[in-house]
Amino acid sequence: MRTLNTKIIYRFLGITAMLNGFFMFLAVPFSMYHNEPEKWGILSAGIITVFVGLLLFILNKPNDVNIHKKEGYLIVTLGWLTLSFTGMLPFILSGAIPNMTDAFFETISGYSTTGSSILTNIDEMPKGILFWRSATHWIGGMGIIVLTIAILPLLGIGGMQLFMAEAPGPSADKLHPRITDTAKRLYLIYVTLTAVQFLLLKVAGMTWFDAINHAMSTMSTGGFSTKGSSVAFYNNKPIIQYIIIAFMFIAGTNFVLTYFALKGKIQKVFNSEEFKYYFFVTLGVAAVISLIIIFFQDPNLQTTISHPKVFGATESAIRHALFMVTSVITTTGFVSADFTMWNFFATGIFFALFFTGGSAGSTSGGIKVVRHIVMLKNSFLEFKKALHPNAIIPVRYDGKTVHQNIVFNILSFFVIYMLIFIISSVILTLFGLDFMSALGAAASSLGNIGPAIGSVSPVDSFAHLSTAAKWFCSFLMLIGRLELFTVLILFTPFFWRKN
Repeated sequence: MRTLNTKIIYRFLGITAMLNGFFMFLAVPFSMYHNEPEKWGILSAGIITVFVGLLLFILNKPNDVNIHKKEGYLIVTLGWLTLSFTGMLPFILSGAIPNMTDAFFETISGYSTTGSSILTNIDEMPKGILFWRSATHWIGGMGIIVLTIAILPLLGIGGMQLFMAEAPGPSADKLHPRITDTAKRLYLIYVTLTAVQFLLLKVAGMTWFDAINHAMSTMSTGGFSTKGSSVAFYNNKPIIQYIIIAFMFIAGTNFVLTYFALKGKIQKVFNSEEFKYYFFVTLGVAAVISLIIIFFQDPNLQTTISHPKVFGATESAIRHALFMVTSVITTTGFVSADFTMWNFFATGIFFALFFTGGSAGSTSGGIKVVRHIVMLKNSFLEFKKALHPNAIIPVRYDGKTVHQNIVFNILSFFVIYMLIFIISSVILTLFGLDFMSALGAAASSLGNIGPAIGSVSPVDSFAHLSTAAKWFCSFLMLIGRLELFTVLILFTPFFWRKN
């Protein structure tokens, strides 16, 4: 009878805290350069976090270094909570966000790469705090890469095994040594793409500070901006928005496919069913939104945050449609225009996109395109089976048969996802939100999207939510980011039984 290996869990949490603390130190020079008093709060937060992590690491030397399923679930969930509770210290100790509820909400929104914010004065925030805010995105995005490569397929979460078909990784009930090599390659891609986007944004006209923050937020599909009006601040610089569109799309692509593309194996990219769906859905929906803006836009509505006359040209309509569609599909959450101010049909389309998500193996949140593909194929096969009940017709993906267990796993994920969304919407109305805002907040938080509808639209913050609503949305961000099952299984009695 095997018991939980608590020492390996605490040791991993210690490593997580130490790494988080070291990242906090990176924000200190930004505060020092601008002579901000908040630097002492950020520095203190880093020291405390590293010290706590070091204690956890030193005091918990495990005899068994293998990570089994139960430990895997706990490490993933508790690791994200460790990041969030320690990551809010710079906000609190610096006085930038003194309220614990608000600080935690902003922090978990960062690590989960959701991008929802309680801040209403972003342009006035200290530079060190803004950098740390963007860094939480980048850390969370990096963590998600390891999560999808190493942990989730091992745990059998939400059909992520499909993504592993082309990626080396775990093959038994413990972490495989090849995971380290895989993670190193993907980290290198992640860092390189961030650096390239930073340079392009700087050349395109951003300040070096804005460029590095937006690059970190883009590659993590997070959405935190250094501007109160988000990327709409750059509506008069289309090249900046086109650069961000390109990198949002890349960030929403399976990182393994990006790796193959950089290795010159372009054919593997275009042979991927998920990539083809992802590419054509993005372009197709953007084309529809462009037509809505050009032909059906109510001229009396302000269509952008800060430049209401920017839609005078077809190019602008196409650019803003492509930007917002890519931002929502990839769950990045940057804003170049308020899509809720176009027309009801456009708003309906964007709300539907809340339930799409990017590619598996990317930093995107949401349901993921691959799950939609498998569900659609399975549904069409059910029609065939109704006519030919004795026929054995398997679901095929990328030319390979999908095991029935994975199909059931994906269907279960979708049913639970939609059930949580419905229940969460009702609960948020109990916490004081109107029905439209409750739908938007629930879908946005669960899908890690950021901008929503109602009183949490692309031009609004989450500051007006009650304390209970903020904590509930924080919980939704966590379970959405960690693929539902990873967190929810911890609430089942059989998880805690000895076996």
